[in-house]
Amino acid sequence: MRLTVIGTGYVGTVHAACMADIGHEVLGIDIDAERVAALSAGRSPVHEAGLDELLARHVASGRLRFTTSLAEGADFARTHFVCVGTPQRPDSKAADLRYVDAVVDGLVPHLRPGSLVVGKSTVPVGTTARLTRRLAEAAPGCEIAWNPEFLREGSAVHDTMHPERLVVGVSSERADAVLRSVYRPMLGAGVPYFSTDPATAELVKVAANSFLATKISFINAMSEVCEAAGADAMLLARAVGADSRVGPLFLEPGLGFGGSCFPKDIRAFAARAEELGAGEAVVFLHEVDRINTRQRTRTVDLARRLLGGSFTGRRVGVLGAAFKPGSDDVRDSPALAVAAAVQEQGAAVRVHDPEALDNARTAYPGLGYAFDVPKACEDADLVLHLTPWPEYQHLDPAALAAVVHRPLLLDARNALDAPAWREGGWTVHALGRTPLAGVS
Repeated sequence: MRLTVIGTGYVGTVHAACMADIGHEVLGIDIDAERVAALSAGRSPVHEAGLDELLARHVASGRLRFTTSLAEGADFARTHFVCVGTPQRPDSKAADLRYVDAVVDGLVPHLRPGSLVVGKSTVPVGTTARLTRRLAEAAPGCEIAWNPEFLREGSAVHDTMHPERLVVGVSSERADAVLRSVYRPMLGAGVPYFSTDPATAELVKVAANSFLATKISFINAMSEVCEAAGADAMLLARAVGADSRVGPLFLEPGLGFGGSCFPKDIRAFAARAEELGAGEAVVFLHEVDRINTRQRTRTVDLARRLLGGSFTGRRVGVLGAAFKPGSDDVRDSPALAVAAAVQEQGAAVRVHDPEALDNARTAYPGLGYAFDVPKACEDADLVLHLTPWPEYQHLDPAALAAVVHRPLLLDARNALDAPAWREGGWTVHALGRTPLAGVS
């Protein structure tokens, strides 16, 4: 089957490569000529496990190609996946749909009758209905469907090839049949398939993200109570997560969530609910967002307290820049937000990350950076662990203690082996843990 994938950012590049891998002929489309050239050479624009191999294999085979031309794409295929970004609008918390609208407007003059446009971008409920009216006027005989993605950065290839579920929002049996054909290998493997109306499909994605964000903010709120009460948030999380009705996933007290999805998605969901007259139903999402942002402030405040009340003249080593491990994505990164705040308050900061240094330097050019951990921590008065990369769990605490000015660690992700670090000569603190009770 021939497909186009429009937008070759994180979602689009992964989707295009994976669709080629299950046997489709795929044409990726992007307005960025430099990105298209890199992809045509088999080079991925993002760090993602397994993606480089898929790209190289299917570009070489000819099953996967890239272009800047929507007209070429409309001539190549009748099924078009839209994977462009929907960032937060600069003037409100609502989603900015200019890129989705631009793709549809650009496709309309070229679409052949019977074409199916399939949105994968995260959009406010009602978007499909609005775009359907646009197509009915300008491209009769063509349809819009919505097929939200549920990828986790760091495991996006696996999540595409082995999804937990497939959700499609369709308005006709023909559109449903096309998408069943696209995903036939997954359906043959028993992946649950939910064929819904478009509005439900649009809501599934934002509802899922809102629920997961709520779990994260809940356990972080509990971690603050644990600090005040002299309790241990990690033990609390394990005990609560042992309840099968709750589960342990996303109950990890720490610095909170970031990235390109959760923060802007819950804000856009709340904004759209308000437009629909249902704002009171999701008012809790504003508190979820506030708790998450507060975790960054709490981390900075605790770091300052550990240094005696001031960052002025102090050196701080930072472990982590990406918003999560397994990715080079620094969009709304809690780690970089904390690092920047610490530097703004007078510290000399040096950041290390296994994959995200180039993106971090572009986003925060004023911070210091180092290509290895010892250099980032050299002469540091405090080390902040802010992104839980596996590499940091395998550091030698005693060796690192030899290069710092003061072996003082704040583990804002509760991911390091605190006893091992203490045996290596470090004083260790972590969010939501009982040792914080003694910090003045």
